Amino acid sequence: MKKMSLRTRVLTGAVTAAALGAGTFGAMSANAAPAAAPATTVKADPAHRDLQQTTHLTLDAATKAAKAALDAAAKENQRVAVSVVDRNGNTILTLRGDGSGPQAYESAEKKAYTAVSWNAPTSELAKRLAQAPNLKDIPGTLFLAGGAPVQVEGAPVAGIGVAGAPSGDLDEKFARAGVAALAR
Repeated sequence: MKKMSLRTRVLTGAVTAAALGAGTFGAMSANAAPAAAPATTVKADPAHRDLQQTTHLTLDAATKAAKAALDAAAKENQRVAVSVVDRNGNTILTLRGDGSGPQAYESAEKKAYTAVSWNAPTSELAKRLAQAPNLKDIPGTLFLAGGAPVQVEGAPVAGIGVAGAPSGDLDEKFARAGVAALAR
């Protein structure tokens, strides 16, 4: 059985607690008096000053990018894992290539998260550690080459992380192949 990361265990516990709480609340609510009138809602108008629109990759686009990265690695006989995260750092998908090492899965996710968080390739971010060594202490990040942001009009909308090749430069080359596949 695969050992879950602390982040995964916390999220699993939170989801379980929320589901149990919702069930309990639902059972109690079924016996309660009718609800009051609904609260005022905000009109879903993009011009509304309290709303912000964002761009996110679809699952199909994330899959296309991840497969392109895996294919680029396979062409060079490399066994890697690829992760694609959305703008908020949430994992859309992670593909573990045949024969990739046990560390590759989590490393790919962290590289993708790091790339989207700073809207920069992780190879560039790794260079920043000399000036700001505490960056490496930020939870969920990994400052090793292999992560690339996906941008729309210069703004990050996703991150692609690759891990498992013998060098970060190769990992990042494959991540960029995933980004390039989205432009086709």
